[in-house]
Amino acid sequence: MKKEDIFARYSRQIFIEEIGLEGQKKIMNSKVLVIGAGGLGSPVIQYLAAAGVGTLGVVDFDEVELHNLNRQIIHNEKTVGISKIKSAGIFVRNLNHQIKFIGIEQKVDESNAEELISGFDIIIDGSDNFKTRYLVNDACVQFKKPLVYGSILGFSRQVAIFNYNGSKNLRDIFPKPPFEEQLPDCDSLGVLGALPGIVGSMMANLALKIITDLPLQLNQLTLIDTLNWRFQTIDF
Repeated sequence: MKKEDIFARYSRQIFIEEIGLEGQKKIMNSKVLVIGAGGLGSPVIQYLAAAGVGTLGVVDFDEVELHNLNRQIIHNEKTVGISKIKSAGIFVRNLNHQIKFIGIEQKVDESNAEELISGFDIIIDGSDNFKTRYLVNDACVQFKKPLVYGSILGFSRQVAIFNYNGSKNLRDIFPKPPFEEQLPDCDSLGVLGALPGIVGSMMANLALKIITDLPLQLNQLTLIDTLNWRFQTIDF
C-alpha cells in the first residue's frame, strides 16, 4: 500500500500522538491469532482488520448457524451453513483487502496448539470452554506469547492480559479449570447480543495497545456486570 493510501485509510489512528505513523507501522507488521470466530472473536476480528493488523489468523471449526447472528456480527444470513472461517475470510477481505488472512479450520487441541500459537506475536482467546482456555494459556506461557483473555456469560464478563512482559497468567488467578459438567453454557443461559461486542472491542483495544507499546495495567482482571452496569478490577 502506498504511503498516501496508508495515511488516508488510517489517519484517525495516526493522528493519535501516542500512535503516529510508527505505531501504525507496528500494527501493519503485527501477527495476531484469534481463537474462535464466534461472539467474542467477531468484534475482535472486525476491529483488528479495520485497524490494519498485517497478518490476522483465525482458528475455528464450526459452521455459521442462524442463532449465531444476534451476536456474531461478522457473519450474516448469506453465510449461514458455511464454515465460520470461510465467512470470516469473506468479511475481512471485504473490509480490508490488504490484510493477510490466515483461516485455520481446526479445533484447538493438544495436537496443534503449540504449532498454531508459536507462529504469531499475540494470541487472543475468544473460545467458549475452559479446556481450550487452559490449553491456549499454557502454550502462550511456553512460547512467551502475550494472551488477551475474555469470557462472557449472561450479563457478566471478564477481561485480562496474561503473560505479557513478565506478567502473570491464567493459572496464577485460577490454578485449575472447573469441571465442565458443573458449568452452565451460553446455549442454556443465552447472552445479550451487544455484550460480546463490548468485551470483544475491549480485547481488540488491548491487543492494539500491546502492539503499539501503549501503557497497560497488568495483573488485573476486569469484571463487568452489564445488568447493573458495574465495573470492577481485581489485582492478582
